[in-house]
Amino acid sequence: MNRAWPLALAAFACAASLAAAQQPAAPPPEDPIAQLVFPPELVMRHAPEIGLDEKQKAAIKDAVLKTQAKLLDAQWDVQGEAEKLARLLQASPVDEAAVLAQADKVMAFEREVKRTHLALLVRIKNLLTDSQRTRLTELRRQPPARD
Repeated sequence: MNRAWPLALAAFACAASLAAAQQPAAPPPEDPIAQLVFPPELVMRHAPEIGLDEKQKAAIKDAVLKTQAKLLDAQWDVQGEAEKLARLLQASPVDEAAVLAQADKVMAFEREVKRTHLALLVRIKNLLTDSQRTRLTELRRQPPARD
């Protein structure tokens, strides 16, 4: 009787995941933050339409280059810590406390990557004038031009 519970639980979990997999995928929710900032690719792609001047272009390029250097270091740190986490998870039995401590390290680096990226987006937004931000918002809503 005791052996039946794990099997029943496993069967239920498999059936539930199979049913979920057969459901049509819902569209991902819109990111409310993404609608309030402007990625550098969008700004530079529409530079002529928004009247981006040379000083603004140079400041954006400088911010992107500094951010890329910082992100490269952080991404390598994330990768190294994630590999340590993977090694901990390969053990049998798994040391839960060690795994969770290592996961905290991985997530701290991931947080720093996200924070650095957000700082870039804020910096770019602050380099734009009100009219440039308004125009970019309009341009973002337009369907992409076909080549």
